[in-house]
Amino acid sequence: MITMKIDKIKGAFFDSAAVKRDTDKTTRRALSRFGAFVRTKARQSIRKRKASSSPGSPPSSHTGLLKKFIYFAYEPGSQNVVIGPVRFSSKVGDAPEALEYGGTSTVVRRAGRAGRRSMRREKTRVRIEARPFMQPAFEAEQSKLPTHWQRSVRG
Repeated sequence: MITMKIDKIKGAFFDSAAVKRDTDKTTRRALSRFGAFVRTKARQSIRKRKASSSPGSPPSSHTGLLKKFIYFAYEPGSQNVVIGPVRFSSKVGDAPEALEYGGTSTVVRRAGRAGRRSMRREKTRVRIEARPFMQPAFEAEQSKLPTHWQRSVRG
């Protein structure tokens, strides 16, 4: 008759808490890496120049703000990653969304005579054609996601 102690039997099975913890860590690592690559790809697609880009191509960054404020964050509760530009101040408003999908945005321009101290500001609504930069970056990196998972698993 073969006898085994309970502790030895428990050691032969998976520790579900440890497996879950390691899986969560692997998921976080893979999705964070994916988010970082998408962010980098989106930033690289935005050129800093004075001229406007043509509709359908990534936007130009005149001040560098759009390029600078693209972030990613891992959400542990839903186990996904959110990637994109942060919402700017009320002066810029919904410009990043309008650039990605097309739409309207408010432009503030100075009006009045040059050299005067009290120049008034005029707000104008403008129509912006779509200049996607996040979706193409996501699609370019999406095919590499299995590789990120594979590199995250260490056995």
